[in-house]
Amino acid sequence: MRLGINLGYWGAGMDGDNLAVAREADRLGYDVCWAAEAYGSDAPTVLSWVAAQTERIDVGSAIMQIPARQPAMTAMTAATLDSLSGGRFRLGLGVSGPQVSEGWYGVKFDKPLSRTREYVEIVRKAMSRQRLTHDGEHWTLPLPGGPGKPIKLTVHPEREHIPLYIAAIGPKNLEQTGEIADGALLIFPSAAHLEETAIRPLRAGREKAGKTMEGFDVCPTVPLALGDDVTALADVFRPYTALYVGGMGSRKQNFYNQLARRMGYEKEAAEIQDRYLDGDKDGAAAAVPHELIDSTTLLGSVERIADRMRAYADAGVTTLTLAPAGFTLDERLSALRAGTEALEHAGLA
Repeated sequence: MRLGINLGYWGAGMDGDNLAVAREADRLGYDVCWAAEAYGSDAPTVLSWVAAQTERIDVGSAIMQIPARQPAMTAMTAATLDSLSGGRFRLGLGVSGPQVSEGWYGVKFDKPLSRTREYVEIVRKAMSRQRLTHDGEHWTLPLPGGPGKPIKLTVHPEREHIPLYIAAIGPKNLEQTGEIADGALLIFPSAAHLEETAIRPLRAGREKAGKTMEGFDVCPTVPLALGDDVTALADVFRPYTALYVGGMGSRKQNFYNQLARRMGYEKEAAEIQDRYLDGDKDGAAAAVPHELIDSTTLLGSVERIADRMRAYADAGVTTLTLAPAGFTLDERLSALRAGTEALEHAGLA
């Protein structure tokens, strides 16, 4: 099993620290460094900055938002980043959510599965430097009856095939991801529930495409915190878990809340959401079960973290992306080093 890191969003007050974390991960032999975007920093700019100041580690978008860019623009960005980084770029895509898609980008959040499928088809065709034509439900290229003509990408990517990942949570999205992508970006992964919540639908998608799970990258992001008091460490992540399970979406459409329910936290997920959407964020955080946090993070000693890493590997994870936690840069770097130590201790390096 390989290790990655996730820097999260740029501009959150830890930018200098993030670069130091990326450089240390590069030195330690981490496989990939991911950066996110929502409605603040954009991922490609951050990844360019990181790639310019690292040597070996891959850089990846987790995610570049589909409503933010036309697919041909995403192909241009991917090809450029792959060229500038010397073949170290991984393209992670996702539909974001209704609030961001419609409130920030002005793009209707409808038919996300068919939109994603078409988007990937166009991006792959453009990156392969074919003349770009597409006749679908969401995009038509070139536009009919006008001056547009089929053209092809002028930039040569460093590699013929840039790895393409999709952020997926729901069963249908996971199945389609297994069918059309090279990897899946997962969040809130519980090793004990990973088979039914992720691996099974991914495998079904691979089989649909006539493929196995061989070579497919199952890549969840897991916060990591080093220390002796697991309960205290878990409490640090209560607001984070409550935000996603309770506040990332509406009562009718919250993918993270639905995931918590599929893991067996039906009653708890409903209470967290009710409290959060009623403005009681502290109450929502208090309602998060300790076991939900503990099973979706890596907390404690190196030995305990190593045990959890073995469980993830046994469940089918191929790249475990760590989000090293800490209130200071030294704490985050210590957590990062503990990740490699735990991987070796687990016999997975």
